[in-house]
Amino acid sequence: MKYDGWMVPFLALLVAACAAAPNVTFHRDIAPILQANCQECHRAGEIGKFPLMTYQEARPWAAAMKQATLSKKMPPWFADEHYGKFANHRALTPDEIGKIAAWADSGAAEGSLKDAPAPKKFTAGWNIPAPDTVLTVARPFPVPAKGKIDYQYLVVPTGFTEDKWIQMAEVRPSERSVVHHVVVLIRTPGAAGGGQDRAAEGAGAFGSVLTIYTPGMVPDILPAGQAKLVKAGSSLVFQMHYTANGTATEDSTKIGLVFAKEPPRERVITVAATNRGFRIPPGDAAHEVRSEFRLPVESKLVSLFPHMHLRGKDFEYHAVSAAGERQTLLKVPRYDFNWQLSYRTADQPLLAAGSRIECVAHFDNSPNNAHNPDASVEVRWGPQSWEEMMIGFLDVAVDLHKYPNYRGDLSKREVSAASVPETPRPQ
Repeated sequence: MKYDGWMVPFLALLVAACAAAPNVTFHRDIAPILQANCQECHRAGEIGKFPLMTYQEARPWAAAMKQATLSKKMPPWFADEHYGKFANHRALTPDEIGKIAAWADSGAAEGSLKDAPAPKKFTAGWNIPAPDTVLTVARPFPVPAKGKIDYQYLVVPTGFTEDKWIQMAEVRPSERSVVHHVVVLIRTPGAAGGGQDRAAEGAGAFGSVLTIYTPGMVPDILPAGQAKLVKAGSSLVFQMHYTANGTATEDSTKIGLVFAKEPPRERVITVAATNRGFRIPPGDAAHEVRSEFRLPVESKLVSLFPHMHLRGKDFEYHAVSAAGERQTLLKVPRYDFNWQLSYRTADQPLLAAGSRIECVAHFDNSPNNAHNPDASVEVRWGPQSWEEMMIGFLDVAVDLHKYPNYRGDLSKREVSAASVPETPRPQ
């Protein structure tokens, strides 16, 4: 039989893979992959639909794991590999994907326990170390089986008698199935806003962002020397977006906080490049929307969190220096509304004062978008999922030694109720 030139190396690879397949075992080859990329979610009490902590738990899902990893559906990771390096990188290498496929195809052998890595240690009930304090909403919120649910603003006093620097924060709803997102905002003493009675004023009524929860997002874990400030006497305002799922239930969301062990060198704040004025025409498959934000002081880029709704198609961030030099920070070529991820930079690039953050997004309002609620309507900014948003969130760190009087201001003003109406509310 005569083979075309491309077939020879292909067949060689196929023969090699088949020969190696019987040698792939769970404990030696698969468990390390699961520990590094999957077990954070796939364990008891977490968002993963089934645990993958042991061979007995993983074996029934071998074929499904092969399919999900070959299609790159799992683990969820959408950053273009050519731009930026990220500390919470989840994408598997071709070698790792190949091992999972070979393991499934060869009978999913267990192998020897002597080859198993040491079990990864987790804090029960948390993805962060044991919190120094846990704050919970005062009363469970009743979520009806049907209907639109207005945003809820639930105020939780911290009881802090001194300023606290927060190095880690994790939000945990008690009923994840009805919690679309949570934005936890810091309301400093004396700031306007009294809780649910001020809900119409939006996120800006309560001060700066402490953390954001969406399904699948990893908790905020800042490196030593960086932290967010919660002043003595502050309250936390939980902006809750509930969605009915056909079954009446109730939710009690809580947040766990880990304090910095010493005063940080750098203060981290959340800012956003936002466009509220767009109009997406009916049927447009790639409508472009841009936004930008200028950094007033030299800042390290800590993380990026793009946010759109059901018509979101792709999103990218660029940094443009005062001299016009352009750098691509992040490209998300396939945005997924169901997996809204924060991308934590590995090297925390330094952005000069005056740098402009430019965000470019495209929306698919065509009938070809299977998630599109209605391709026949013009779409504008709005809080509900069938409307749209265009937000490029960023966490940036400012050196408190260089800028000792810097209080987190965006434009010579304190980040407070008066200055954050443009810090939007993700859906």
